[in-house]
Parts: sequence; C-alpha cells; structure tokens
Amino acid sequence: MGSLRRPPAAATGLALLALALAASLGACEEIVQYTPGGDGGQDAGDGGDGGGGGDGGSDAGVPPCTDLDAGCVRVRVVAANLSSGNFFNYDGGEGVRILQGLRPDIILIQEWRVGSGSPAELRTFVNQVCGMGCSYFREPLTGDTGSLIPNGIISRYPILDAGEWADVAVPDRDFVWAVMDVPGPRHLFALSLHLYSSGGPTGRDGEGAVLVTNLATAVPAGALLLVGGDLNTDNRSEPLIGTLSQVVVTTGPYPADQAGNGDTNQPRNKPYDWLLPDQDLQASELPLLIGQNAFPSGLVLDTRFYTPLADLSPALAGDSDAGGMQHMAVAKDYGLPAGP
Repeated sequence: MGSLRRPPAAATGLALLALALAASLGACEEIVQYTPGGDGGQDAGDGGDGGGGGDGGSDAGVPPCTDLDAGCVRVRVVAANLSSGNFFNYDGGEGVRILQGLRPDIILIQEWRVGSGSPAELRTFVNQVCGMGCSYFREPLTGDTGSLIPNGIISRYPILDAGEWADVAVPDRDFVWAVMDVPGPRHLFALSLHLYSSGGPTGRDGEGAVLVTNLATAVPAGALLLVGGDLNTDNRSEPLIGTLSQVVVTTGPYPADQAGNGDTNQPRNKPYDWLLPDQDLQASELPLLIGQNAFPSGLVLDTRFYTPLADLSPALAGDSDAGGMQHMAVAKDYGLPAGP
C-alpha cells in the first residue's frame, strides 16, 4: 500500500503544541483487522493513498437487494460524532451506550478519542460498540501537524484498504476512507468526514470540491460509495450539498426522529450530520427497524425523546443531553445480497 498523505508541516508554536498533544494521545495509523482465534488485532497495512482502486470485486449492474426474505442482508450504518465532556472524547460512556443501542454494522466516527489512544483502549472501544469480530481504522495522531480529534471507520466486515486525505482547512483532523468487503459482489468505499465548522458555507464547499476530485480516481471500479459524518452544515441548501451531489444522493427524504425532526445538532435546529449514498446504494435502502418502530428514511437518535428507550438498551435518556454532546447519531439501513 502507498503512504498516507498528510497536511504540510507548519512551523508554528500552535503546530508544535498540536504535535505534543497528538503524541500524548497515541497513534493508530494501521488497519486493525479482526483475526478469528487471534488476539483481536492484526496489522493489515499502513493505509494507502486511495489512488487507483481495484476491481471492486463486482459487477456494477447488480440490482438493488431490498427483500430480506430473498437472501438480502440488513446492514446498518451510523454517523457518529458522539464525543462528550470538556475534552471531546468517549470516556464518559454516553456515546458508547448510544452506539450499543443502535447495534451498527459500520460506524463513520468523528472525534474518536478514547483514553490515551492506545491500541488496547481502541480495541476495547470497538469491541463495546461493534463486537469482538469488528475491524477498524483511525487516522494517525502523529505526523506533520498532528490530528487531535481524529476520524475513523469501524466495520463488522473486513477492511481491505484504508487511509486518509489531507484536509488543509483544519489542523486537527483529515478525511478518512476505507474499502470494506461487505456482503454481496460489490465492495463499499466509505468516507468519514468532519468538516470545518468555522469555515462557513464557502470553506465547507471548498472541502467538498477536494473530496469530489479525490473520489473521481479513488473509488474502486464497481464499488458502492457512502459519504458520511459531521458536515457542520447550517442548512440543507449550502453550496457543499450541491457539490457533493455530483457523486452521492443529497436529496431527501432524510433521516428523522419520531417527531419528524431531521436536524442533528444538540439544540435540534441544524442538519450537521449526514449519511450520503451513491445512487446504487440509495436504491437498496431499507426502513430502519428498532423494536416495533420503523423509520422509512433512517433515524436521528435523540435519547431524550425516543420511546420506548428500552429498545435501545443500554442507552439512557440523558445520554444525548450529556455535557459537550453536540450531535445526534444518524443511522440508515441498507439491503445487500447475502454471500460473496
């Protein structure tokens, strides 16, 4: 695999402070693949640069799979910027419980800080929110500028390749991608994003333009595409959304809570968080089911209002209201063909 692409070095006091903090948090720039009978982790490479792509293992003409009785597998994807507390981490447990309640298969996670960031702590977190058989990739926390609130991807399915693209708009995280061997003949290429909150619509649109350019050559032929995470958008008509519409479906209907509210920030008045599939994956969307509740276009989970909350055990009513919890989880279900 190729080397990771990082932002250029910045010889400033702030950059040096970022490096020091990053070193204290630890680093994980390797794909950590679950190995049956092993120690729960195996180095599968250092992460590639996303260029070129392979054959996707697939025929792009495979029809949508939406009939679970006909051999389709339900795959749940969650966008999760669920850190809390004063230090933007998951140590308080609220984000962990929310993810456990949702029972995801793939998590596009932001601000993924756990303890000191050691491999053992990350492995424990992954086991808690996805299961002992899950694999993960988190962007490196050391490098030219350091990354202090890293993005990552956690998957119940093997991660075949992963890496990061530099986000020159911000110094503390990058764009994270992974290729996963999901059910069916097609691989899934996913991006975990945390765009620039203070950059305004123009800054975020600039980030989106970089992503569209990169995706043009990075997605393996025949692979499905999913872009998600914390886009920090003030509304659904920002220029960024039009830019991303070149590669993914950005139109509604959108995930919502039981009251029909699709906004995802803590005050529930802005659509910060998104899951954006390409047209082929969109065609395979299933209603998201939790207990007796069905959400035709996916769920924005706010534990303060969800009923019956017992269906999302061990999540607690106050988890979405935790100090420093700025986002709600966004979840969607897709149907993929069983088997290779």
